[in-house]
Amino acid sequence: MVSGVPSTLPTPDTLERRRVAVFCLVAFGLAWSVAVAIYLTGGLRDSPVLVETPRITLAIALLSTGYMWAPAVANALTRFVTDEGWTDLGLRPRRREWPLWIAAWIGPALLILVGVGVYALLFPARVDPTFGTLRAALGLPEGTPLPLSPPVLVALVLVQAVVISPLINSLFTFGEEFGWRGYLLPKLLPLGWRRAVVVSGVVWGVWHWPVIAMGYNYGVGYPGAPWTGLLAMTWFTVVVGAFLAWVTVRAGSVWPAVVGHAAVNGIGSIGLLFVSGNPTPLLGPAAVGVVVTLGWAIVAAAVLWRDEQPKRR
Repeated sequence: MVSGVPSTLPTPDTLERRRVAVFCLVAFGLAWSVAVAIYLTGGLRDSPVLVETPRITLAIALLSTGYMWAPAVANALTRFVTDEGWTDLGLRPRRREWPLWIAAWIGPALLILVGVGVYALLFPARVDPTFGTLRAALGLPEGTPLPLSPPVLVALVLVQAVVISPLINSLFTFGEEFGWRGYLLPKLLPLGWRRAVVVSGVVWGVWHWPVIAMGYNYGVGYPGAPWTGLLAMTWFTVVVGAFLAWVTVRAGSVWPAVVGHAAVNGIGSIGLLFVSGNPTPLLGPAAVGVVVTLGWAIVAAAVLWRDEQPKRR
């Protein structure tokens, strides 16, 4: 953190095309170069194992460092190359932001659970009342009784996903949020609030495309792969990005978005624990499934309903 930096985000009066271009070139260039390295070393499936317990492959290591931190590097490098300076980084948290921190921390869990509930209503045959997937995740043989009652066990899983995971995931999601919401979004605001949010969300989605094509999030072999997966991911980043953009601008800093993004990553796969078979990943029950994004889409519509930039708290 840079001392003495104001907590407000920069909002230029005109679109700074050169800086936007430099930022995107660096963010995409670094990340997609990492994607090429992953592809050439076995892809996501056959990547060399670096650590057995917990299992960490070269692909995971490269994704969580080189890929996810590319936007943050792009922020810093663009400022250096274009002589922009180091003010208005949006890195100083303020005590008055705490309602937004809570909204960013808890909101994703509620929205994802709503989406998982909608998925269960639409596809009841996929719901596994025996919790077979959860048993397997706990390392229990088939037929072995659960150590706790299902409601208690589900509550513990939720607590772990909501409380603990965001703390760990924030170390990695900062790399994305310092770039997308901390730099690109403010630079696009001269286009208007609605257009800036949508364009930044689309850019964020396209940035994911190489690893989505390799099977990240949606796997392989789903209908229309990989093109439908690329579109589904872009839809996800637009609707989730609208929420993250709102908390960023309202707070005047990137930290609520860092927390919110980390919370999404922490609880995003929880729906997979309660289904059986091989559901189509494009629809759910993971957070990136189109059906599970229903709650996010409603929030995004509310955020974008009026083409008016939110006021800071």
